[in-house]
Amino acid sequence: MTQKTQLGEPEDRSFISQLDGTRQLYVLMRPEPWDPKVERHLLIALHGFGGDRWQFAREARGECQAARDTAARYGMLYVSPDYRGNSRMSPAAEADMIQLINELREEFGVKQVFLTGGSMGATSSLAFTAMHPDLVHGVCALNGVANLFGWGPLPEVVEAMVETYGGTPAEVPLVYKARSAEYWPERFTMPVAITTGGKDELDPPASTHRLVSVLQVLERPVLLIHREETGHETNYEDTCTALEFVVKTALAGG
Repeated sequence: MTQKTQLGEPEDRSFISQLDGTRQLYVLMRPEPWDPKVERHLLIALHGFGGDRWQFAREARGECQAARDTAARYGMLYVSPDYRGNSRMSPAAEADMIQLINELREEFGVKQVFLTGGSMGATSSLAFTAMHPDLVHGVCALNGVANLFGWGPLPEVVEAMVETYGGTPAEVPLVYKARSAEYWPERFTMPVAITTGGKDELDPPASTHRLVSVLQVLERPVLLIHREETGHETNYEDTCTALEFVVKTALAGG
């Protein structure tokens, strides 16, 4: 059941990473009116390449606004972390995400956890869910990829991945495979929504479409919104539809 709430002002927060003692930043937005005694669901939004925690907290473009509006509509806590910059859910970012989710659960009594993100954030959302399906109750990936092998990203993206992953696909194949959701369809038992564009040359939709096809065969709750005429973007309406599918299906227990 939806609630008549809105999100409050963004709070710039931090935690000390248990992995390496570094200070990691994230933005938290609470639903208003705020009642600390009420258990909340949590929506985590992951930024794209070159962005930071403020992208999904402040930007007005469709993906970002729709994520905030969905969180407000369901009275959810809304969090946007830096997750180690251009990490694409590196091992360090993965460890931080686990810690952040656990700390938010302890602080706010979080019940269900949902992930979303655009581009790199979409890939990272799928990657984290594949690695930790026990922590995620629904995932919405907007214009990402589900396989990090045989994919030709921009040179600066390749450079960032080699740095954060600790090597190339040939050097550390298991790191790349662990984050390639297409290899792990059996782990996606939660609701999944994926949006893609037929003219997307940055993150071509082939791998996510293959993942969706397998999930459909497995009779998992999955929604694909594909716009043949669009590129590397998802509009407000489609993002709302995708997120609504994930949240409503999860909260209904299916």
